Amino acid sequence: MDDYPALNLFWTMLWLFLWILWFFLMFKVLTDIFRSHDMGGWGKAGWTIFVIVLPYIGVLVYLVARGKEMGQRDRALAAKAESDFQEYIRKAAGTENQNAGPRHVDELARLADLKNSGAISADEFEKAKQKLLA
Repeated sequence: MDDYPALNLFWTMLWLFLWILWFFLMFKVLTDIFRSHDMGGWGKAGWTIFVIVLPYIGVLVYLVARGKEMGQRDRALAAKAESDFQEYIRKAAGTENQNAGPRHVDELARLADLKNSGAISADEFEKAKQKLLA
């Protein structure tokens, strides 16, 4: 290893990085082919064969021909994941039905404000809180 110059090490690392990047891009294209709902079975088979048999040309042609739709599918998937996550948070927090009247969290906050302003006593606050949580 002593006779391997630093510049050769740099070039080796660069080529390794580009090789890994290429495989990532190829797998991204292959997963997008199968994720696409606007393409039929024969179209998916044709693109898959094209990408596997002629990988460099196949991936580049796919990116040129269907790159825009590929980005749209990625954005739609990310938006769906975000909305599902937000729905889960609302459900876990108990705020999924906002038309059902005052929620417990809002009511407790209102009671705490009344107690802090001196409008109700600590005893009244505890009674109202127990009634609300029951």
